[in-house]
Amino acid sequence: MYRNFIKPFFDKLTALIALVVASPIFIIVAILLAAFQKGKVFFTQRRPGKNAKIFMLVKFKTMRDDKDEQGELLPDADRLTWIGKIVRKTSMDEIPQLLNILKGDMSFIGPRPLLVEYLSLYNSEQAKRHQVTPGITGWAQVNGRNTISWSKKFEYDIWYVKNQSFWLDLKIIFLTIFKVFKAEGISAEGAATIEKFTGNNG
Repeated sequence: MYRNFIKPFFDKLTALIALVVASPIFIIVAILLAAFQKGKVFFTQRRPGKNAKIFMLVKFKTMRDDKDEQGELLPDADRLTWIGKIVRKTSMDEIPQLLNILKGDMSFIGPRPLLVEYLSLYNSEQAKRHQVTPGITGWAQVNGRNTISWSKKFEYDIWYVKNQSFWLDLKIIFLTIFKVFKAEGISAEGAATIEKFTGNNG
């Protein structure tokens, strides 16, 4: 009942209210990003949702598309702008995902939607993360976010899938607020973002 009806209803209701309340911040951040990132404000990417159904995730764009002489993108740390760092540190880059929640593609709480290319790399246990709707934050995010290994991240995701409840979601919300204020776990050591998952033997 909670997973299939109550949670989706409150997700959409809360997302609508949050989008209205956060609209001034949304506009200000969009203007700043447009001014300092050559007009590029949003980052969109295909991601797998519940039951691995593909949807288009939207976030605020925090990196430029600068390339080297060979036409390859520069490392993430070199493309992350000063305004992008602030937006990432405060997790404001997640605000546009309220639109994904309104569409029903995402929830506030759940395993983070990862890259489509990872689908073929999961083992049978890791693939269970797609049994629930992906979220903006989740059990893995409040237990290390980008500073933990992929195996540990998936372990947390599957634990959440098996133990999802109203009280657990409430706990994750409060822990997320605490983590945002402390700006913990944003990046892996020595990198602007976490390294790509290359499979269980990678």
